[in-house]
Amino acid sequence: MIRIGILGDIGSGKSYVAKNFGYPVFDADAEVHKLYKRNRLIFKKLKKTLPKYFYSFPVDKRQVSQAILDNKENLKKIVKIIHEEIRKRLNFFLFKNRKKKIVILDIPLLLENKINKNEDILIFVQSNKSNVIKRLKKRKNFNKKLFDKFKHLQLSLDYKRKKSHFIIKNNFTKASIKKGIDIILKKLNI
Repeated sequence: MIRIGILGDIGSGKSYVAKNFGYPVFDADAEVHKLYKRNRLIFKKLKKTLPKYFYSFPVDKRQVSQAILDNKENLKKIVKIIHEEIRKRLNFFLFKNRKKKIVILDIPLLLENKINKNEDILIFVQSNKSNVIKRLKKRKNFNKKLFDKFKHLQLSLDYKRKKSHFIIKNNFTKASIKKGIDIILKKLNI
């Protein structure tokens, strides 16, 4: 099984690129959303660690946002609780798809949390910064302060680009993404 990790900036289109490969995708953001909505044990751990912010189930994203905005250390505490469960779900996903030729890992902090393996193929999604900002501002719950806190957790884009085996330039058209994916799959002999 070939594991392909998708890297890039917040809002660069990583999830869109991941979905367009046509192979099973582990979408960490979607898994976190499910944890907040369905997992009482995660809620209890969050409530025990940060009772001022987590007081009702299911977890509301506004509670998470407020905790992070009030104190940057809260983000580390939340990530620690969530990440343990995300790793379990990733392992289950990999087991379930073990016979697939390729799996795509759409995990925002793939390198930062050392989830990748040496043999993983890393693809950097490069997007025009002004396009990314425009797209982020269109998001319903966009919060610049929150964005900056998450950005602070990430390794530099230059580092991610250098660690990557391939770069897909995303100009936010399906044709450009498809072309980039086709080139990569051809180079990987798939």
